[in-house]
Amino acid sequence: MRHPYLDRFRAQLVSPDPQQQRQAILLLLLAGGLAAGLMVGVLGPVIALGLPLASLGAVMALRSPLWGLVGVILIATLLPFATLPFKIVFTPSFLDLAIFAAFGVWALRYALARETRFEFSSLGGMVLLFLFLAAFSFALGLQYARPTSNNLRQFMEMILSIALFFVVINVVRDKESLFLLARTLMLGGAGAAFFGILFYVIPREATVWMLDHLARFGYPGGYGALRFVEDDPNGVMRAIGTSIDPNVFGGLLIMVGVITLPQLASNEPLFPRRWVAVMVLMDVTALFLTISRGSLVGFIIGLGAIGLMRYRKLLLWGVIGGLLLGVLMLFLPFAQSYVQHFIEGVTLQDRATLMRLGEYKDALTLIGRHPVFGVGFTGTPEIDLYIGVSSLYLLMAEEMGLAGVAAFVITMLLFVNILINGLRHSHQDPKLEALMLGILGAMAGLLAAGVLDHYLFNLNYPHMTALLWIVVGMGVSASMYAQRFTDAMSASAA
Repeated sequence: MRHPYLDRFRAQLVSPDPQQQRQAILLLLLAGGLAAGLMVGVLGPVIALGLPLASLGAVMALRSPLWGLVGVILIATLLPFATLPFKIVFTPSFLDLAIFAAFGVWALRYALARETRFEFSSLGGMVLLFLFLAAFSFALGLQYARPTSNNLRQFMEMILSIALFFVVINVVRDKESLFLLARTLMLGGAGAAFFGILFYVIPREATVWMLDHLARFGYPGGYGALRFVEDDPNGVMRAIGTSIDPNVFGGLLIMVGVITLPQLASNEPLFPRRWVAVMVLMDVTALFLTISRGSLVGFIIGLGAIGLMRYRKLLLWGVIGGLLLGVLMLFLPFAQSYVQHFIEGVTLQDRATLMRLGEYKDALTLIGRHPVFGVGFTGTPEIDLYIGVSSLYLLMAEEMGLAGVAAFVITMLLFVNILINGLRHSHQDPKLEALMLGILGAMAGLLAAGVLDHYLFNLNYPHMTALLWIVVGMGVSASMYAQRFTDAMSASAA
């Protein structure tokens, strides 16, 4: 059915008469402004702005699983805990929707026979074994405690987050796709660092006001969302960004900061070098403001791994930066509090460290009673023990036993070996080499920080699990590409 007014408007819009075109464009702008005003008035400014952005993201994610992965990275770095402002049986998070979109579009390509090749990689067997052990331990633990709907949802989020590894290695098959994910990760991390610094330097009232506006998307609001050293509101505040927990925020900054660092020394950085310097500066500043001792140590270890493998100049810059920071700490009261907090942790004198020691003792008791497959993810058989400890490896041992920890450690060691072998074939491509060095350093830093933190394998932080396994997939894809490139060069030379 044709509409005469609509036809007339279309004719005016493409009319050769400039006056008629201006009238049609003005009418279109007025209609758009009225619609936008109505949305803001009915839904509020945050939802009104978010809906068009979410719709654009959904359209792009449904076009290709690669864009679905881009969406997962952006949400995991910028809005990891955001949920829909309404329920669909349960309240899905933005991260859930992005992961489902990536998996759904990827599976649909096989169902429609648009894709027939499935890449498994030399690491795929260990990843599958780790997934199987997680599922087995979860089922085994049901005898101790019945799962809630939230337990089931969180466990499925974790399983799908780990399985993103297979999506990455099958979707990322060329350098352009690999570099797109790398740029997204760096930009998303820099954006997270920016918000972390912003929330820290503006008045606390303004930070709470912004968090309150995010509360309709599932974020905690009020002054209780702010974090302080020793949980003392009169003490030093810790940067949280949109990650809410400062230690989790610190782990995110290890990942994105160490991956970005080699771009400073690369002959062909993925961004202009001045922008790389800005991103690294924001990452390091935000990391410092988290006052996360484990994250700071992890970042230093990641930087050291990169310097020892290839870019010695980064080690020199790190030493110079450390000396300048040390001099700064001699004069700034805030910095002196930071040093005191660090020293108290090393000497086992502060309350947080003593609480962790208590957690470690309880965790070792639980692991000693259930050493092989753990107690699962829902509860413990003993009323005097609990699941939860600030250590990746101890938490994994509680839930999956020593079998699960062994599978994870072997998987990570194999991954590091794959990366090192891939680096031997990447010398002719500075972009690829810098990215692989960054991934290697980030993995070293994260695994080291995991001794003191648990966010990489925690049902409450699925975004960190997703980012970890996306980065592992990126590293494997980069190594496979480097190997294929070397083989092609050798074949052409022969």
